[in-house]
Amino acid sequence: MAPRLQLEKAAWRWAETVRPEEVSQEHIETAYRIWLEPCIRGVCRRNCKGNPNCLVGIGEHIWLGEIDENSFHNIDDPNCERRKKNSFVGLTNLGATCYVNTFLQVWFLNLELRQALYLCPSTCSDYVLGDGIQEEKDYEPQTICEHLQYLFALLQNSNRRYIDPSGFVKALGLDTGQQQDAQEFSKLFMSLLEDTLSKQKNPDVRNIVQQQFCGEYAYVTVCNQCGRESKLLSKFYELELNIQGHKQLTDCISEFLKEEKLEGDNRYFCENCQSKQNATRKIRLLSLPCTLNLQLMRFVFDRQTGHKKKLNTYIGFSEILDMEPYVEHKAEPSKSQTRKPKCGKGTHCSRNAYMLVYRLQTQEKPNTTVQVPAFLQELVDRDNSKFEEWCIEMAEMRKQSVDKGKAKHEEVKELYQRLPAGAEPYEFVSLEWLQKWLDESTPTKPIDNHACLCSHDKLHPDKIPIMKRISEYAADIFYSRYGGGPRLTVKALCKECVVERCRVLRLKNQLNEDYKTVNNLLKAAVKGNDGFWVGKSSLRSWRQLALEQLDEQDGDAEQSNGKMNGSTLNKDESKEERKEEEELNFNEDILCPHGELCISENERRLVSKEAWSKLQQYFPKAPEFPSYKECCSQCKILEREGEENEALHKMIANEQKTSLPNLFQDKNRPCLSNWPEDTDVLYIVSQFFVEEWRKFVRKPTRCSPVSSVGNSALLCPHGGLMFTFASMTKEDSKLIALIWPSEWQMIQKLFVVDHVIKIMRIEVGDVNPSETQYISEPKLCPECREGLLCQQQRDLREYTQATIYVHKVVDNKKVMKDSAPELNVSSSETEEDKEEAKPDGEKDPDFNQSNGGTKRQKISHQNYIAYQKQVIRRSMRHRKVRGEKALLVSANQTLKELKIQIMHAFSVAPFDQNLSIDGKILSDDCATLGTLGVIPESVILLKADEPIADYAAMDDVMQVCMPEEGFKGTGLLGH
Repeated sequence: MAPRLQLEKAAWRWAETVRPEEVSQEHIETAYRIWLEPCIRGVCRRNCKGNPNCLVGIGEHIWLGEIDENSFHNIDDPNCERRKKNSFVGLTNLGATCYVNTFLQVWFLNLELRQALYLCPSTCSDYVLGDGIQEEKDYEPQTICEHLQYLFALLQNSNRRYIDPSGFVKALGLDTGQQQDAQEFSKLFMSLLEDTLSKQKNPDVRNIVQQQFCGEYAYVTVCNQCGRESKLLSKFYELELNIQGHKQLTDCISEFLKEEKLEGDNRYFCENCQSKQNATRKIRLLSLPCTLNLQLMRFVFDRQTGHKKKLNTYIGFSEILDMEPYVEHKAEPSKSQTRKPKCGKGTHCSRNAYMLVYRLQTQEKPNTTVQVPAFLQELVDRDNSKFEEWCIEMAEMRKQSVDKGKAKHEEVKELYQRLPAGAEPYEFVSLEWLQKWLDESTPTKPIDNHACLCSHDKLHPDKIPIMKRISEYAADIFYSRYGGGPRLTVKALCKECVVERCRVLRLKNQLNEDYKTVNNLLKAAVKGNDGFWVGKSSLRSWRQLALEQLDEQDGDAEQSNGKMNGSTLNKDESKEERKEEEELNFNEDILCPHGELCISENERRLVSKEAWSKLQQYFPKAPEFPSYKECCSQCKILEREGEENEALHKMIANEQKTSLPNLFQDKNRPCLSNWPEDTDVLYIVSQFFVEEWRKFVRKPTRCSPVSSVGNSALLCPHGGLMFTFASMTKEDSKLIALIWPSEWQMIQKLFVVDHVIKIMRIEVGDVNPSETQYISEPKLCPECREGLLCQQQRDLREYTQATIYVHKVVDNKKVMKDSAPELNVSSSETEEDKEEAKPDGEKDPDFNQSNGGTKRQKISHQNYIAYQKQVIRRSMRHRKVRGEKALLVSANQTLKELKIQIMHAFSVAPFDQNLSIDGKILSDDCATLGTLGVIPESVILLKADEPIADYAAMDDVMQVCMPEEGFKGTGLLGH
């Protein structure tokens, strides 16, 4: 038995021998467990649940003894945010902007570029007044150059450990949550910067990009016949090196510069020879830039899948790169290694590096300082001042927290020793409040003891496990400092609750004996008319009902137990529980709806007078029915009427079944697509009417008779038909039932018909054979029909929580509608459904936007829509096949969100997913499923990209990525 339950049992053991009227103050204090010994600190290591005197393990351990001042606050030292001496300033990663930060640092360390940007004219002169910068507004750069100026100035002279580049990223229109191609970003930004600086008057500024990053090479072609050499000069800003099959950077450079033979169909037309000749072609480096950007082509195009794939090849490179042999092209580097290179001093190996930047070494002493312009330095100084103010503010907050912590430390050390009550006057305080008082992370609130009160506004005995008994001295200090209430002194112990609990416990003990007595009495036969009717269900559960009833009398206890167990019921749940308990009241299971004895003897039995007397002690308000009590007279009348109605229903069903045998058995039914020769008229009723009528005929005693034919559901408010002849032969055929003329005569006799709907076949023209036409009465309402179709299409694209199916294609072939149509349609679809044309009104997807059409459409088919949704909506259920998984989606969720669901279902990363529906590729991740044409029960094909092998280096790992939109829509493409 758990310790708390042992304490509870011991606290109420006296109730077994003491009558309720004999309860004394000693009994009350025993029930409140005041007799328990207090726990000794150092001996008791954790809090004793159920013991109000145990004050160990409530959070005091963090306050006793010496405490580190840093534990009094959760504020980091602001000096940790300060830039260390002779160190660089970092940049904040805004999510997925590490590629931007990398290039910003690279460009910042290019002193010539930094100096040139500092020389650019700036609109900051309008921001700076004669006496300095306007204090009331922050500086906002207007151009890309101004953003770089400000960032570089902060990186150079800021006191902060790192700065925020969000202004620069926002100006470019970049998505901070999307990882982009770093190489593409470098190219586009350099192009943008060069275009921006080309408008500068200062040549040192205007030409800085070319001076620092632009080199020159020539495409050299040599004729093998005459030796003539032709050159095509070209500038470059980076060298794109193929890494596939290589291990060293020098090998990649060699391949870039290697000769290519022009032979056969690829021969070169020599101007000197005036004919096509065999030749060699190569790239010759003529000049290298001051900053050499080497792009390692980790992404290659896979012709099989049509997507880019990433190569995780190890590449070794040195810190110093000797490019002289390549410029003069005198020697070739060593051959490619076949395994991961060994990296010695000054060399590095990486399988992730995608760009290497080298600076030209010169004999001249490099300039290591760049002066920040005065207007920029003033901005930096202002930012540094704000940073210093923030540091001071944080330091002050830390100091205030430490001072409060020290004061609290002294308070706890003083009061905790005086908390135990002992023999002196005492009070009860909530354990939760004491724990919060000892919690350093939360401010102490006023004491609130209301949750511990009983219905008599005193301390409930069952709340003792969540209360603590403390000295009156400590309670006085708590209430004077923190306030709150009510104060729970010795007078707050509730005698009424203790007496009631004593009574309940005695009844529960007596219940066990009475249960055995009643069981024995039920075994004896009832003599004469001395018996009483009792419900069989009540007899089976009367002991449980009695226990619940006794617990209800102590309702506050039940509620408190629920709270202590962490299952507090809300108001709605409590009402529902009370409702269920009212339905389970003893002997109410044999009450009829009129409050009298029910007529069914199978639900009740006779018990002796002695047994009823015992039961009545526990259920004094239970309905009492002596054995001579008559059953409810109203129920007897209703029973006779019910029997008569059942006989009448059987007679009606038999008559209708005999009158309409083929309609009931669904035999020999007419068909519009194959019009019968022996009639020119067919009548129409709703399929819903036929189905309901068949239900009644099959089970007349369980269903109500069908008295009318409700054809209004097939008509619009204008009285026009909602279906075309073509639709009634195909998609709408399941919504209607065709009736022979002879059957229609019988239907008019048996049922009330609100509207007559018929289809007539007529011969038109004098030509033999004449043209056959089909007309309906009433005629089709074109406007309402088109409105209905638009509403149906809109419903298909405005769904929520609909099921779609994803079919994973396991082979390497593209599976589209033409090559595998069976995978693009529902398995429940017929061949006729596959080939059917779009219904009338679907040609224009913007039909519902026409003037005046929308308003009328809403009122023209709402009855039909409700009818169709309830009973006769066409079945679109798809039978799931192997390799498919069902997903719940909504029309407004994006394709990207669907790919996340597919990733969890199939373990295929979003960038490895190729999705298609009905032969159409789904590629716009931002588009919603509704706009992409994904409707409920759709089947989407999933083709997962597989890695291709790098046969030159089998240990390479290749990953697949989907085509990206890249920097489309950003400021990088604005120029």
